[in-house]
This record gives sequence, C-alpha cells and structure tokens, in this order.
Amino acid sequence: MEKTVYLRMRHRVQVNPSETVKIGQIAMIIAQDDVKAQLEDLAIHQVTMSDRNIIVIDVMRVIAHISRQYPKLDIQNVGPAQTIIEVVFKKKRYSLLFFAVVWFLLFIGAALAIMNFHEDVSMRQVHQNLFYMLTGIRDEKPLLLQIPYSFGLGLGMVLFFNHLFRKRINEEPSPLEVEMFNYQQDLDQYVIMHENKESMKNIDER
Repeated sequence: MEKTVYLRMRHRVQVNPSETVKIGQIAMIIAQDDVKAQLEDLAIHQVTMSDRNIIVIDVMRVIAHISRQYPKLDIQNVGPAQTIIEVVFKKKRYSLLFFAVVWFLLFIGAALAIMNFHEDVSMRQVHQNLFYMLTGIRDEKPLLLQIPYSFGLGLGMVLFFNHLFRKRINEEPSPLEVEMFNYQQDLDQYVIMHENKESMKNIDER
C-alpha cells in the first residue's frame, strides 16, 4: 500500500557555504513519523563556490530525488513550486570612518532635499502669512511657528517610518518596509523565472 506524503516548498531559506542542503531545510513535510524523519534527512544539494549566493531548487527535482529513494511513496505537492536558497557568506566588518562618511552624505542629502522642497512651495512665506493671520504682526522670521514645525517634521518622519533607532513603535509595517517587501518579491520572481529559462536551455542542449 502506497503511503501519501504532502510536500510544501519553503519560499526562501539561508544556508552556509559548503553546506549540504537537506529536504527538511527547504520543504515542510506531512507524513508518518518514520517516513517524515527519513525524507527530511535526505540530501538534495551540496553548496559549492560555483553556486555563488543564490540557488533555486524546483519541486520536480525534489520529487524525482525522493521517488528514486522511495518509489512506493505517493508525493503530493502543495504550495509554491520552487525554493530560493540564499548562501550567506561571512559579512565584512566596515570601519567607523566608512560608517561616518556614509551617514554624513545621507544627512546632507536629506537636508538638501527638505530645504529644496520648502523653497519650491515657499514654506517661509506660508509661515509669515500664517503668523500674520494669527497675530496681526508682520515678522520676517516667525520662529514661534518655525521651531515647532521643525520638531514636528522630525517627529512625523519617525512616525512615518515606524522606527526610533532599532525600536519599532507599533506592529504595523512602515511604507518603506512594505516597498522593500514588494521589491524582494519581484526580485525572487525574477530569479525563479531566470533559473527556469536556464534549466530549459540546458535540457534543450542535451
């Protein structure tokens, strides 16, 4: 009697260089306990330097590998058809000077962007007119409005990005995090499509 195995590929996993990737790392398996343990321990890929930092494992490769070892299993795939394996190399440590230079450039760039925006919309004149409407006094430098506005601008940026240094203000993702997530999804889709084209090309050449 055939035993049914349900297989669901994970979307993305991380491994170390020269690591042997096992099926249990790239897929969730539902089966009898003894069968599940054996399948999860099956090696599916050996990471080498030629793999670089991205490897795509297709579910058909996993099913074929399992079928060769256990031909009597009935394998049912549920969910995505590929898993992206990211090879994580040892991160380089950047110097404090490099960090300071990058921080300074970003700070200057952000400051110039805000200043140019305020100049385009005539923010100074808006403050002057608003101060005159509230007090009836003409003032070239209405600091009573400009100073609170400056603090409010900084506070608004903190609330917008939903982070104060490394601390998250609430559980809702910030617009930047959502955009980064969408970018990562598009990038993963491109990697999968490119890998499928390369695989089909290699099959045709054979």
